[in-house]
Amino acid sequence: MTSHSLPKGMIRAASIAGPHEGYMPGFGNDFETEALPGALPQGMNSPQKCNYGLYGEQLSGTAFTAPSHQNERTWCYRIRPSVKHTHRFKKIAVPLWRSAPCIDPDIISLGQYRWDPVTVPNERLTWITGMRTMVTAGDVNTQTGMASHMYLVNASMEDEYFFSADGELLVVPQEGRLRFCTELGVIDLEPKEIAILPRGLVYRVEVLEGPARGFVCENYGQKFQLPGRGPIGANCMANRRDFKTPVAAYEDREVPSKVTVKWCGQFHVTEIGHSPLDVVAWHGNYAPVKYDLRTYCPVGAVLFDHPDPSIFTVLTAPSGIEGTANIDFVLFRERWMVAENTFRPPWYHKNVMSEMMGNIYGVYDAKPKGFVPGGMSLHNCMLPHGPDKGAFEHASNEPMVPVKQSDTMSF
Repeated sequence: MTSHSLPKGMIRAASIAGPHEGYMPGFGNDFETEALPGALPQGMNSPQKCNYGLYGEQLSGTAFTAPSHQNERTWCYRIRPSVKHTHRFKKIAVPLWRSAPCIDPDIISLGQYRWDPVTVPNERLTWITGMRTMVTAGDVNTQTGMASHMYLVNASMEDEYFFSADGELLVVPQEGRLRFCTELGVIDLEPKEIAILPRGLVYRVEVLEGPARGFVCENYGQKFQLPGRGPIGANCMANRRDFKTPVAAYEDREVPSKVTVKWCGQFHVTEIGHSPLDVVAWHGNYAPVKYDLRTYCPVGAVLFDHPDPSIFTVLTAPSGIEGTANIDFVLFRERWMVAENTFRPPWYHKNVMSEMMGNIYGVYDAKPKGFVPGGMSLHNCMLPHGPDKGAFEHASNEPMVPVKQSDTMSF
């Protein structure tokens, strides 16, 4: 294999031609990408000597022995092995980012709750210090359940990096724009988009337009995947081609840096002398991804009745019980309502699954007043809930003509 010298002191990224420059389409695909020509070995994963003096290293998102269709791993070719990205750890306090089980006897979860948006304070807040936990379920130590947070960010991380060993993060922006500089490439994220940051992936978060506010689902369990469509068939809902994974990008900077790790619900920091974002090339199927919610194609009733809201599932994280999710991420976006002789808003019900809801923009049809963008609501397991009185009166008496639900996006 031909030897190559590594350009020093550079920040380099690969690119691909086309309308989505900087990203590769597909969900769960096996990708390959390199920021320097010849950096990615061909035909093997671990050559005796890698080009540019790089180190081959595997990042495993599942157990080695997971079934083939579930197995996720990525081979990285980096300037320094990850063992140089951690020195001695020091435990630190991040008091407003909590993990399950988080049970406070003074907080009563039995009820129907709704919260107004949280205002971004004037104090300097980064991705880590600006996280505010709202609800938790399950147990981070047994890898079941989740936590839901609000992020309030007005400052970029400067030579600071983060990764979570506890779970993947589903990020739902509501205001502002963020840039996630990860080991495997760069993701720019804005409202009406979402991103998934895998467990164990190192990244830095920068503010492109702030202050930034949004929602985070921290998934302790099995990874998010696309739901089975069943009789719906091969199309509609979220399509694989609309998910975008970044191309390789790397930093070769020797500067004092700090890496914060979330591990078993605790936070630890280690200090190193370089940027850990030094992966020059990679191939595999364990990688960050973004998705534009405006490409979600909803389906619904075209004659009568109201289907279960599960038809609006974008992503699901399965549990050990077939057909029952650890988490479902469900989207209510613009759509036509055409059912005849039907109460069209979500009906009154009790549910074995708890429902945490957030408003990205506009008006949600079952909560036309008081549920504002940036707000949240919670209806816990087996607690009755449904439309507000005004929504019920309107839906019970409205003319049965097609109506476009517009200016709305909640989840």
